[in-house]
Amino acid sequence: MSAIVGIYCPDGRPVDRSDLDRMVESLAHRGPDAAGAWNEGPVGLGNTLLWTTPESRREKMPTADGSGQLVLTADARIDNRRDLMASLGIAPHEQITDGGLILRAYEKWGDRCPEQLLGDFAFAIWDGRKKALFCARDHLGIKPFYYYFRADRTFAFASEIKALLCLDEVPRRLNDVKVADYLVPIFEDKASTFYLDILRLPPGHRMTVGREGLSMQSYWSLDASREVRLGSDEEYAEAFRDLFAEAVRCRLRSAFPLGAMLSGGLDSSAVACMARALLAEGDNRRIHTFSAIFDDVPECDERPYIDAVLEQGGFDPHYVHADRISPLANLDRVFWHQDEPFYAPNLFIHWGLYTSVHQQNVRVVLDGLDGDTTVSHAIPYVGELARRGRWIALAREIRGLAKNFEISPYRVFWNRAVKPLIPGPARQVWRMLRGRTRIVPLKNSTINPRFAERIGLEARARAMLADQDGPPRSAKADHHRRLATGLLPFALEVADRAAAAFSLEARYPFFDRRLIEFCLALPTDQKMHGGWTRVVMRRALAGVYPEKIRWRGGKSNLSPNFTRALLVHARPVVDEVIESEPSVLEQYVDLPALREVYRQFVSRGAEEHAMMIWKATTLALWFFRQKEHFAFDTTESDA
Repeated sequence: MSAIVGIYCPDGRPVDRSDLDRMVESLAHRGPDAAGAWNEGPVGLGNTLLWTTPESRREKMPTADGSGQLVLTADARIDNRRDLMASLGIAPHEQITDGGLILRAYEKWGDRCPEQLLGDFAFAIWDGRKKALFCARDHLGIKPFYYYFRADRTFAFASEIKALLCLDEVPRRLNDVKVADYLVPIFEDKASTFYLDILRLPPGHRMTVGREGLSMQSYWSLDASREVRLGSDEEYAEAFRDLFAEAVRCRLRSAFPLGAMLSGGLDSSAVACMARALLAEGDNRRIHTFSAIFDDVPECDERPYIDAVLEQGGFDPHYVHADRISPLANLDRVFWHQDEPFYAPNLFIHWGLYTSVHQQNVRVVLDGLDGDTTVSHAIPYVGELARRGRWIALAREIRGLAKNFEISPYRVFWNRAVKPLIPGPARQVWRMLRGRTRIVPLKNSTINPRFAERIGLEARARAMLADQDGPPRSAKADHHRRLATGLLPFALEVADRAAAAFSLEARYPFFDRRLIEFCLALPTDQKMHGGWTRVVMRRALAGVYPEKIRWRGGKSNLSPNFTRALLVHARPVVDEVIESEPSVLEQYVDLPALREVYRQFVSRGAEEHAMMIWKATTLALWFFRQKEHFAFDTTESDA
């Protein structure tokens, strides 16, 4: 976790060093160990450093090559160091930082260098020979990159939006379309932000800015046509285990104590147990684990599974009583760090966990975030079997799913085998008969209809969510769709800013590019078999983590805790926002509809209403703070 900032003036104006210094200072929380800035004529780069790896303690940013023609600022951890050094002709014993490797890679491969890098990175290189700025962001979007561009005048970039807002030239105009996306919600736009003139460099993209303007290209995307074919279940499991072990191993590189999130589910347990096994082969360091517990909401509590992991030894456990925290706790600080409204209702739990991580002086924390998506449950496989008339296999999967996940086999049969066979036109007729005329139904009944019409929200939803209307064509198509969704980089950006608030670096083994590509290419029967989803992972991790976890079906649903916390801990704030006159929301939200939803929520505690209430409340509170701190004008924003 570090920070990058930069300014480039294509018109030749010299960069004002005080502007650069303000940007660097605004991101001091991301890198408390060192800060630096460099400027020459129309370009300036800045950086703050958080030391995490042994090599990072020798890092100096911004840094230049021997000729002084290439200058780099980076927030990066490069995981394929050994292979990269061999490709670059660097001796294994030579001491070189990750930043040094990026510069050498650019010297050799130019703008194709991101294709050669594995790891989490966002960087910019000023190329004095070409008089251009080259920028890149990692494959999955783990490291953030925001920018502002005014043609022929100014290009500025930073790890967080607040650094761009340090520049007087950057306007503060609300992006109404993003407000609508938030309320629906729609995540497929990977470039926009709540600020009309501030954009995100999408994951897996590179960008060059020069006097001729800005050009952007994708350098990586998932190949849905690739297939992995091995000889047996055992070979698939062994290949998965090797890749997963490497994904964890390369993320253990740390000069400081290591932490791991441990919820008790398959993913966090897999990461923690694999890390423990790998460390036992080396320096045998202990791992600090951080777990949320729920004494007052026992249906959310996972302590039996957490304890099963801890009983293996090698861990120092820490607990956070997540049922005692308000979803609106620390909101001023959260808003300052997030810069935008955040679609993350359980962020308050992560905030509590990160507080505990910071108190233990841990700088690197492993997180099993979204192994579900990487490995895939492959539920649409049931529909595939029905379409192909494989009735015996279909019956086997339905019986297995019903038993392993404690759900009705009739429900599985109807939802997963019958519904996918219904032709699209028939589904549309059925929706019309039920009064649902929209191809892509908007999921929030409290949106102001005049606002939705003004910005063309339904047309936008149709365009953005077109491939989500109806069941996926296959389990693999569903897997690819979930991996390619804009929700993943959005969630990673929210998590990044939360970790940055505590000067931490979160690392995600399940977002290793090699592991994702392998899992997507697997045959579907390696993802589901006998009603066991993610079966290749369950087979692969035999002996790594407890059988109690390896063969568990579902996992705890945190919604009851969120609903309770909203009603109990956050009730006074929600009452004040919704029952008063939240005029700041009026042009976006149908206030009578919102109040009716809130009354139903208070009387019944319905989970389906909780998200509408939470989004409206946090959006209103964010608007109030922006009006105070950034002089936001929410009445004259552009669509």
